Amino acid sequence: MTISNGRSIDYNALVKPDAVHGDCYIDPDIFADELKKIYGRGWVYIGHQSEIPNAGDYVRKWIGLQPVIFSRDKAGKYHVLFNRCTHRGASICQHDKGNVGGFRCEYHGWFFRLDGALQAIPYQEGYGDNFDRTQYNLRRPPRMDEYRGFVFASLSASGIPLREHISGPARQQIDYACDLSPEGELVVQSGATKLAYNGNWKLQMENSIDGYHPNFTHRSFISTLERLTGSKVEIFSGDAKTQSRDLGMGCSNIDSRRANSEHPHAQARLKMMQGTSWGKKYYDDLVAAHGKERAEEVLIVNGTHMNVFPNLVVLAGQVRTIQPISTERTEVYLRPSLLKGVPDEVNTQRIRQYESFYTTVGGGIHDDVEMFNRVHEGLRCNQDPWLVFRRGLHREQTDNDGTIFSQGTDETAQRGMWRHWKSVMQQDVN
Repeated sequence: MTISNGRSIDYNALVKPDAVHGDCYIDPDIFADELKKIYGRGWVYIGHQSEIPNAGDYVRKWIGLQPVIFSRDKAGKYHVLFNRCTHRGASICQHDKGNVGGFRCEYHGWFFRLDGALQAIPYQEGYGDNFDRTQYNLRRPPRMDEYRGFVFASLSASGIPLREHISGPARQQIDYACDLSPEGELVVQSGATKLAYNGNWKLQMENSIDGYHPNFTHRSFISTLERLTGSKVEIFSGDAKTQSRDLGMGCSNIDSRRANSEHPHAQARLKMMQGTSWGKKYYDDLVAAHGKERAEEVLIVNGTHMNVFPNLVVLAGQVRTIQPISTERTEVYLRPSLLKGVPDEVNTQRIRQYESFYTTVGGGIHDDVEMFNRVHEGLRCNQDPWLVFRRGLHREQTDNDGTIFSQGTDETAQRGMWRHWKSVMQQDVN
């Protein structure tokens, strides 16, 4: 039992092993409690280092509802700074991104360096001889860390380290995405698809690792592919080779490693890749960088399809950020991820695949948004308030690495996310 806004909330009663109460999506007090306990205390994804490649680059970001600036200074170091002038509280950066020599507050002209240090104040004599500028630098989150270029921040000065928040199995999945580059780096500089829906942020988290819905929700996209190819298309089949997996700490994924490696055409795909000059160069560069065994492994696995709790999704050549606004609205930013140090043809393929499904003219992402809106509408019905997550519960297994898995269309990944959500929400806030 915890207290939010003077009200007792029994999270154990709201989240069962196989069902979640609708209040977890629509109750404003629960949303306010999430901002305190999840976004106010834990690790939150900020952005990818490659989004700010040059000195003076910045991007506006958010930690829950708190605005921050993700910037790079003249020495090449990145920073996460609160987008709030230390004089009278005005937000400083108004554009989503840009390149500047520093940050000037347009209210009274206070000027801050790219690292947040207060550099100049108009008419400073008005503050007296003992004025200490260092006391008015832009504030920053108490903790910041990164993994493979993914930068996170925490509003709490204490807590588990980032590499514990991103469990070992989850880091392994991120490695699959990054090691598709011979230089081991993603490049997230190709703009963003921005979408919004009426509903809670957790609907997108659930859906990103849901192997059950694509063959139904995306039926029109699949039908188009079938007409073009002349063959039956199934995004996730009902066999056990593709798995829904709880990676721990709220992280989860649709694991296609076994399905891809055991596919009869896996080795044929590797040979086909070497049939072009650019494909051979890509293959040879990966082997030189990672060794033959690892290079072929990452090529066959072909990236990842995963969530890092609470707001990061890495899948299908993209990095997706989930931004909670209220119980009534969520914004999502989908950014294509390219591979550093590969032939242009490789990245062109990634962009074309992204465009076909995830852009405003793509064939799939709109279906998901429509379903989020429909779930939010359905949550207004209070006769049966429970959302059911029991698919595959009876056939879950624990792997050698401690992760829990089941068949790819099961809801193991969602159950793992909700178990972690409940454990965090049951904690007391000092």
